[in-house]
Amino acid sequence: MGEMTSYMPGTFCWVDLATNAPEEAKRFYGQIFGWTAEDIATDYEVPYTILRRQGKQVAGLYQMAPEQGAFPYWASYVRVANADSSADRALELGGRLVMPAVDVMQLGRMVFVQDPTGAVVGLWEPRAHFGAELDNTYGARSWGELQTRDTVKAADFYKGLFGWTSRTSKSLMEGRYSLFELDGKEVGGMIELGPEWGSMPANWSIYFGVEDCDGVLAAVKRLGGTIVMDAREIDTVGRFAFLGDPQGAIFAVIQFAHRV
Repeated sequence: MGEMTSYMPGTFCWVDLATNAPEEAKRFYGQIFGWTAEDIATDYEVPYTILRRQGKQVAGLYQMAPEQGAFPYWASYVRVANADSSADRALELGGRLVMPAVDVMQLGRMVFVQDPTGAVVGLWEPRAHFGAELDNTYGARSWGELQTRDTVKAADFYKGLFGWTSRTSKSLMEGRYSLFELDGKEVGGMIELGPEWGSMPANWSIYFGVEDCDGVLAAVKRLGGTIVMDAREIDTVGRFAFLGDPQGAIFAVIQFAHRV
């Protein structure tokens, strides 16, 4: 995909990191993805940091509040036409409000909902900020994946909320991987958490595109991060791995089999 100027409702448009160590996170991800950081003033007590690659906005980070828990995390946002009505619809479908709709200065309106299987996702109604200026390319968000213990319930929820349809991929993970689609285009993936995943909660995982998966793993180790799941190869898709930053936030990287 590459450079973006807008997003269709029902598609992922932004990701950000809630962290307890913003300066350390800026340095870590700067070296991993080549990001630069710019703090912008907010109406809150802490600034919001815009992360850029080659001058283009790709993600954000901020100092997490005590009520957000003890563990840093990455969050995904889906573009919606109206945050309030989408939140109401999520409740009708059996979801839960994690954070009610709120205006984010002049940038947009957001809300966080939890689907009936436990995964949390942000909803973004854009105003001045439409989302990431790069998507599905190197150093930018390139895939979103729902990991859940009830794929049927999850598929019903997201169909009702975003209009997504789901289909089983015959070529991925021996038929155990589903693809979410909107108007015939892939918008994300879904995998069922089995016993081998232990107590991992349902979540939306974020993949960032990279040119050299193994090189990124080596850099993560050198910079004090962790390898959560070592690199694996999927034919026709690419090479991917799950990693943790030095503060514990989990993310994935993928080196696509084709150039992006």
